[in-house]
Amino acid sequence: MASGPDGFVQHPRYLEEFGRARGLLLAHPQRWRVVYHYDGDGVAGASCALRALARLGYPAQATALVHVEREKIAALLKATQGPILVTDTGASWLDLFAQHAHPVIVLDHHRYPGVPDPPKLPDHVAFVNPLDWGVDGARELCASTLTWLFSVFLDPANWDNAVWGLSGAIHDRQHVGGFLGLNGTLIDEAIRRSLVVRRRGLPLLGSTVGEALGRSIDPYVRGISGQIGAAEEFLRQLSIDPGKAPADLAPEEIDRLGRGLKERLERAGVVPELIKMVETDRWFVPSLGMDAEEVSNLQNAAGREGVPGVGVAVALGDAAAVERARAAETEWRSGVLRGLRRIEEHGVRSMSSLRWFESPETPLAGTQAGLAMNYLLAPDVPVFVFSDDAPAPIKVSSRGLNRQVDRGLDLASVCRNAAASVGGEGGGHRVASGATIPSGTRDRFLEAANRELGQQLGTKGAAA
Repeated sequence: MASGPDGFVQHPRYLEEFGRARGLLLAHPQRWRVVYHYDGDGVAGASCALRALARLGYPAQATALVHVEREKIAALLKATQGPILVTDTGASWLDLFAQHAHPVIVLDHHRYPGVPDPPKLPDHVAFVNPLDWGVDGARELCASTLTWLFSVFLDPANWDNAVWGLSGAIHDRQHVGGFLGLNGTLIDEAIRRSLVVRRRGLPLLGSTVGEALGRSIDPYVRGISGQIGAAEEFLRQLSIDPGKAPADLAPEEIDRLGRGLKERLERAGVVPELIKMVETDRWFVPSLGMDAEEVSNLQNAAGREGVPGVGVAVALGDAAAVERARAAETEWRSGVLRGLRRIEEHGVRSMSSLRWFESPETPLAGTQAGLAMNYLLAPDVPVFVFSDDAPAPIKVSSRGLNRQVDRGLDLASVCRNAAASVGGEGGGHRVASGATIPSGTRDRFLEAANRELGQQLGTKGAAA
């Protein structure tokens, strides 16, 4: 296969969309505003975009979006007197971008109204979305790998954005079961170029094995995660010194620990495809001396802890930003663990076709929901989490499993329709989506979501 990106996808819209976006950007060598979602995928996507703009010599201003709502997008456009590049959001507001007086490039992998038919847009707006060329944006290409690919179309030197594309894809859990489709093509090319190194190993990130296991959230292991003492006892039962550094484990110790963890996850009812993640491919980044999952955690944590610019600064080579991101990662991991421990101890609420809970850690709620769905809840129906910061608008996140998608799950549709029924808005992916709804409408939103999920999954009338 050619190392250039032109032949990666055999669909006419693939080159058409990238060509239009590339032409717009190269025709406007001026200051660009890069707008991105504040999560790990958005931060990584912005990293790819800003590095590519810097290589071109273009000045740029980066703006993170936390709560993405129509009014906020409209206000941002009004305040921007120049071209805009948007990554990891924007598919739902193409009509607003069409009204902007300057060029707009939208690089998004989320479902948009009208899928699979792209909207007609004016010449100064370029919309690049893998759904238009038969690539699944939930499994085969995320915003950061999409932006990485766009940067390669701009200049082949941007293959070195591989680590940031990988960072966002891991955050979006597109590595589960191995990278598929276009993601796989991109990662294979990065490996061929020695930008990343594929290894086998365990997901142990920490100074000691005891710390890594006791603070593990992915996998989250019942009775061990969030409990350093229990983790150390588990390791001693396996004849493994908890004080050892993960890199110092002997091969037979790695095998023993892997078997022990898989047995615990099996007993907890975790689905096989997630249990396999205990012993799976890891990606080491030679230029940073770090595992790609560690990079992903640093960028995502910076966004979730309210300093997304720090995550971007890591990619721009700011050495001080790495330490700030590590401090954010410690706080982020602690907050996620608090939520998962609450669910482990107290459970969640159930309806016939969904489960739900509230989280006081609003920026972390989606992560808590996703990991709870993976490691703590039965795999039959999806889970919703609500912010409890009334009287402000309620933030909603929902998470499912790919096996539920195979049964008909489409959380993007559910969140969009249920939110609209109560005067809110929503959207996203089939397996992960979100919404913003008015205060006091949670119960009506849940009723509408439960009805649609019952139709999708055939669970209508099932026991709660």
